[in-house]
Amino acid sequence: MIKRVLCFENPARLSLKLAQMVVELQDVTRTLPIEDIGVVILDHKQITITHALIDALLANNVAIVTSNDKHLPVGLMLPLDGNTLQSERFRAQIDASEPLKKQMWQQTIVAKILGQAHVLGTQLIEHNNMLKWAKDVRSGDTENMEARAAAFYWRNMFEKDAFIRDPQGLPPNNLRNYGYRIVRAMMARALVGAGLLPTLGIHHHSRYDAYCLADDIMEPYRPFVDMKVLEMWKNGGITSDISSDQKRELLGITTMDVSISGHRSPMMLAIQTTAQSVRKCFSGEARKIIYPDW
Repeated sequence: MIKRVLCFENPARLSLKLAQMVVELQDVTRTLPIEDIGVVILDHKQITITHALIDALLANNVAIVTSNDKHLPVGLMLPLDGNTLQSERFRAQIDASEPLKKQMWQQTIVAKILGQAHVLGTQLIEHNNMLKWAKDVRSGDTENMEARAAAFYWRNMFEKDAFIRDPQGLPPNNLRNYGYRIVRAMMARALVGAGLLPTLGIHHHSRYDAYCLADDIMEPYRPFVDMKVLEMWKNGGITSDISSDQKRELLGITTMDVSISGHRSPMMLAIQTTAQSVRKCFSGEARKIIYPDW
């Protein structure tokens, strides 16, 4: 089932009544079934949310995202017990061998590079070298093909001097960062739903990162955000402040059609398929992560 992604950008009071989210705006009150919600984004300083609603949202594995003054997501709240077999799956994840994690990372980087090559191909940019680098990725990406592909990708992604990748969020990086954080929230939610620890990654390891596994597994989904931002960039109107219309367009990524396992699925469902395949790799039920088909 496709869950709704709700973004609140105006003063509001959010509460719970009869298993429904009650949204009180300035001149209107609406109710929404909790079971239909997947992600809630709080993007205004004058939003209040009751503890009862937070409890109900987390009980239904809803990701709650908070934004900063620049309207970029900065906080993420997820349930501690997203799956009935969580303890067993935690143990399988914790006990995963280094060779297994390196193979999983190899598959992740291959899928990411193929996705980047696809994006370049949509812009009629020569990318045969990207396809070769994808084939050359070894277990654990010991040759760092990810970095080689990324350097070529970003150098050719936008017109010369029109784009410099910058984590500070200057246009159009602000759009990319917004889109990436939405995908990250969806991935973290899906991993928790699969009974996994989003903190314990297969490659990323940081004492300051609570979502290392989500950061690892979302890598092949970044090109979808890049394609959307490239489209928005070419249409013009991008400034340092993300408009409401631009947010809605980026939130549309969650329902973007993705080809996975030979079928077309909305991205939110594709991410759930990927998360479940990661769980199966840790448990020994499978040896391959299911990523989008490029």
